[in-house]
Amino acid sequence: MSVVVTGATGHLGRLVVESLLERGLPAEEITATGRDTAKLADLAERGVTTARADFDDPASLRAAFAGAETLLLVSGSEVGKRTPQHRNAIEAAKEAGVGHLVYTSVLRADRSTLSLAPEHKATEEMLADSGLPHTLLRNGFYSEVFSTQMEQAREQGVFVGSAGEGRVSSASRPDYAEAAAVVLLDPAAHTGAVYELAGDQAWTYADLAAAIGQVLGREVAYEDLSEDDHRAALIGAGLDEGTAGFVVGIDTGIREDELYEESGVLSKLIGRPTTPIVDTLRAGV
Repeated sequence: MSVVVTGATGHLGRLVVESLLERGLPAEEITATGRDTAKLADLAERGVTTARADFDDPASLRAAFAGAETLLLVSGSEVGKRTPQHRNAIEAAKEAGVGHLVYTSVLRADRSTLSLAPEHKATEEMLADSGLPHTLLRNGFYSEVFSTQMEQAREQGVFVGSAGEGRVSSASRPDYAEAAAVVLLDPAAHTGAVYELAGDQAWTYADLAAAIGQVLGREVAYEDLSEDDHRAALIGAGLDEGTAGFVVGIDTGIREDELYEESGVLSKLIGRPTTPIVDTLRAGV
């Protein structure tokens, strides 16, 4: 089979390529793509085909996707530009004759109040309209993103937020990457599926403080603030108002359990329990 992975220069895409190789897909059947193919040189040395694919350059997408039986569309990293970029990718996939498209969306994209959700919802709708056989991987949050709180706690023994007692069902990037590889290797078995993917163990910010304390070997506390005080603290720490508002918005979503999911679909797909957040944090030390 022929599998194309977009965003292979990023964390998730690279891990998907590695997972495909580990699961026995021959390197010559994988095409790893990104804007800067120099960052893919080590994969090329291992026999993986590499190609330039820029979401803002439809011609590059058509060339990179040509002959692909299955395509993993890893959502773009430029928030605010994803909808037109993903439209370019979907149209290029149709023109290139891609047989099946797998898209990394966000948890409950069709009804989430998170600021990240609308672009994912729009992409899902474009896929539905495209007629392309597809699978939606609605990924929850990556545990790795909470290393920011660990760095704050390392310096101060405390981190702040405004998430209250909201729960997060995070999983590691390798967990999500392995799920993507499972689907890519047997797309027919997952056609039309919408998978809400999240970690097995939900946690609160108080639990996160305890996990960080385990990793750092010191007592760590979580200080819960109002949204206004949290925003002011972030701006005081040097963030611009837009970024501060985005961070506070994520915590608001957490407080409202927008990142809580108990379906267990992710662990069922990968055939093992998801990685506890303390293990992910420890691996990043």
